[in-house]
Amino acid sequence: MENDPAAPSASAHDRSFSALWYEAKRKLTVRTNSLRSATEREITLRAQWSGVSRGTEKLVCDGLVPTSEAERMACPHQLGQFPFPVMYGYGFVGEIVDGARERRGRAAFCLHPHATYAVVPETDVHLVPYGLPARRAILTANMETALNVVWDARISGGDRVVVMGAGVVGLLVGYLAAQFPGATVLVCDPDPSRRALAETLGCEVVAPDAAAEWVDANDGLPFDVAINASASGEALTAAIDLLGVEGRVVEASWFGARSVDLRLGGAFHSQRLQIVSSQVGRIPADRQARWTYARRIAVALRLLDDDRLDTLITHEVAFDEAPDVLPPLFDDPEALGIALKYPTAERRAPSAR
Repeated sequence: MENDPAAPSASAHDRSFSALWYEAKRKLTVRTNSLRSATEREITLRAQWSGVSRGTEKLVCDGLVPTSEAERMACPHQLGQFPFPVMYGYGFVGEIVDGARERRGRAAFCLHPHATYAVVPETDVHLVPYGLPARRAILTANMETALNVVWDARISGGDRVVVMGAGVVGLLVGYLAAQFPGATVLVCDPDPSRRALAETLGCEVVAPDAAAEWVDANDGLPFDVAINASASGEALTAAIDLLGVEGRVVEASWFGARSVDLRLGGAFHSQRLQIVSSQVGRIPADRQARWTYARRIAVALRLLDDDRLDTLITHEVAFDEAPDVLPPLFDDPEALGIALKYPTAERRAPSAR
């Protein structure tokens, strides 16, 4: 049944919620607190799944959020402050249990830390499109980031694009770029299993040290655009070396408090190369007059309508087990998307039509 008017409101449940907290370096706990009632213009969501952003949350777990960036890197509805203790996360999918009666029982996405419930303004809630699995919808924030990277990269039809790093964002950037007419997309990653994933998403793949060889074997034409999504300074330098005259490299990684050595000698100046930072917190200037964050999230949700993208979620972790499982998983090179599974995940909330 798409709508269930009899669906229980949050007031019918235990008025408490549990949330995942980063308490200290490499130490996570689950805290339980009182759940406040939603106001007239708020909605209560009961969590089904939430997505762990492995790169960003590893930096949070390690206490590497720079003091200068603490305010900018705060997520919506975050409690606590960097470095610790902090309640963090931003890929929350749940069932609407309190709010407008016609919406109850629907699956929805919002930017919110990992918790069993979320009480948020109704403007923060985005209905999951009909047919999109709630589990895959946790990739919405990643897809939103990838879309912003593509905008910042100014990719066009027929371009040659190289993506350094086959993490979730890198793979989603490659997936989007490969859909431009006539575009050629090469994804570079040292892990053969990740390269196999990139291939299923329509990209060509090589190990990083084979990228120059690939260029020689493909007419010797350099790349128009390079994207570094690897959080590696060496990969950023390699990306610069692969560009043609006036090419653009987009740095999509977040290094936190780490420094990066960058070689800007050689042909960097003579070829008038560009290095551009991409960060999802701002919509590119040439789109700000027309685009809102809500519009971008809505598009990101629609772009997830592809069963192949389920392969980006490689690990499921029960919410209650997250404090023990996540720290070592952050260091696991085989981990890509990490889904936290809540007790209500098996109950299918109808998606919006």
